[in-house]
Amino acid sequence: MKAFSYERASSTDAAVSAVAGRAGARFIAGGTNLLDLMKIQVETPEHLVDINRIPGLDRVEPTPDGGLRIGTLVRNSDLAADATVRQRYPVLARALLAGASAQLRNKATTGGNLLQRTRCYYFYDPSKPCNKRQPGSGCAAIGGFNRIHAVVGASDHCIAVHPSDMAVAMRALDALVETVQPGGARRVIPIADFHRLPGDAPQQDTALQPGEFIAAVTLPPPPPGVQLYRKVRDRASYAFALVSVAAIVDAQGGSIRGARLAFGGLAHKPWRVPDAESALAGQPGQQRAFDAAADALLQGARGQGHNDFKVPLTRRVLAGVLSEATRA
Repeated sequence: MKAFSYERASSTDAAVSAVAGRAGARFIAGGTNLLDLMKIQVETPEHLVDINRIPGLDRVEPTPDGGLRIGTLVRNSDLAADATVRQRYPVLARALLAGASAQLRNKATTGGNLLQRTRCYYFYDPSKPCNKRQPGSGCAAIGGFNRIHAVVGASDHCIAVHPSDMAVAMRALDALVETVQPGGARRVIPIADFHRLPGDAPQQDTALQPGEFIAAVTLPPPPPGVQLYRKVRDRASYAFALVSVAAIVDAQGGSIRGARLAFGGLAHKPWRVPDAESALAGQPGQQRAFDAAADALLQGARGQGHNDFKVPLTRRVLAGVLSEATRA
C-alpha cells in the first residue's frame, strides 16, 4: 500500500471541498472495497477524506410523499433490519442480506455499496491488461476465463459486471441518488442513469463528476405487488451473483397486471429492460409470457465462452421468480 494522508470532514461541504481541491483525494466511509483495492495498488489515492463523523448522514427517514430517504452512511446491516424497509421494501432487505458477510454488512455503507467496483479477476490483478484499471491496455477477460462476466450491455473494451445486490433492488424500486457537487450545487440522479455501461470508457463506473458526493438515496412509495429477490451463486453465502433478480410483480388470479424486473450479474450496471416488463403486462402467469419477457430482456445477449450458461440460467431464474410471484 502506498503512503497517503488523511483527514476527517465535519460537514458535507467540507468533505466536498477537501476532495475537489486536492488531486488524488477520495472519500472513505466503510472502506470495505476501497481499502482492498489500495492494498493491491489498483486504487492509489494520495489523500483520504473520512466522512463517518458528518452528522445526519446515517438516518433513515420517511419522505412527505410516503417514500424513504436513506443517508449515505446508513450501514447495510442497519438498512436491512429497518422496520420500514422490511415491511414496505422487502426486496431491498432481502438483497442486502444476500450480499457479503455479516461483518462486512456491519461496516459497508449505502453510498459505498453503490460505488463498489467490479470483482473481475483481471481488474484485481495488476499484472494483467484491464481497460477499467488502465485505459487502452486491453481486456484480458475477453478470450480469458470469463465465467462471471457480462452477457448484455458489454463492449469490446470491457465485459465486467457490477457486483452490488443492493443496487439491483434499488433499480427495481426506481431509487433516486442525491448528490452534492463541488461548489455546493445539489442534483438528483435516477438510479437508471447512475451506473454506466462500459462503451469505450469502462474506467468510468458512474455518472458522478470528480469530487461529487453521494448524500442520500431516496425511494419513492413502494409499487403494488409481491417483492422478491433471488440470487444464484456458486456457494450459499459470501459470493457474488452469477445471476440475480429483483422482482416486483402485481398479479391477481394468476394473471400479471404489471412487473418490475432488475437483474444483477448480467451487465456493467443493474439490468432492466422496459420491453421485458411490457411483455408481461396483462398476460397470464404462464411459460409463454415468461419466454417473451426473457426474449426482450436478453435481446443481443452474447456469451464469451465460459459464461454462455448465463443466458439459459437467466431464463430459468426469471421463470421461477414469476411463477412464485403469481402464486403468492
